[in-house]
Amino acid sequence: MSRVVLATRNPGKITELRRILAEADDKTELIGLEEYPEIGDIPETGLTFAENALIKAHAVAQATGLPAVADDSGLCVDALNGMPGVFSARWSGTHGDDKANLALLLAQISDVPEVHRSAHFTCAAALVLPTGEERVAEGVITGEIIRTPRGTGGFGYDPIFLPTGETRTTAEMPPAAKDATSHRGRAFRALVPMIHTLLPS
Repeated sequence: MSRVVLATRNPGKITELRRILAEADDKTELIGLEEYPEIGDIPETGLTFAENALIKAHAVAQATGLPAVADDSGLCVDALNGMPGVFSARWSGTHGDDKANLALLLAQISDVPEVHRSAHFTCAAALVLPTGEERVAEGVITGEIIRTPRGTGGFGYDPIFLPTGETRTTAEMPPAAKDATSHRGRAFRALVPMIHTLLPS
C-alpha cells in the first residue's frame, strides 16, 4: 500500500478527501499534516488554483520524502468577476474564517438579482513525487449563490451554494451525494488514475 501525505490540516477537508479516495482507491493510505507538526504554513502565492496546489504539494513532498497530494479550491462568483477565486479562504482578511468570508460575500452581492447570482466552485488537485514529477487534475461544479445560508454540513461557502439542478445547498447534502457531484470530488477522482500510474501498488 502506498503512503501519500495530504497537504492540509483542515479536518473537514481531510475527512472529505479520505472518503472520496477510499471509494475510488483501496491501494493508497492517506495521512494528513497533523503527523508532521514541524511543517509550517505554506504560503499560497500562486495566481491560479493549479499553481497553489502544486506549491503546497512540492513543499510537502520535499519535506517528508513521500508523495504528496494538495488541492486548492474556491468559489468564483460571476457578479464579482470571478472573485473571490484563489482568495476564497481569506476573502475577509483572515485565513479560514468561514463565517466572516461567507458574510462578506453575501453583503457584496446583496443587491444582485437572482438571475445574475451564478457562480462555480473550482478545485485543482495536484500529486507531486519526491523526485519532482507532478500531475494536476481539475474539477468544476456550477450553481448559484442563495441569499440565506442553509445546512450544517460541509464547510466554507457550502451553505450558500446551490448546485445547478439541485434543491439543496452543498451544506444540506449528505456526504455521499456531495462527493458524487462536488468540484473536489471530481478533481480527486480524476487524480486517482494518476496516483495509480505513478505509485507502486
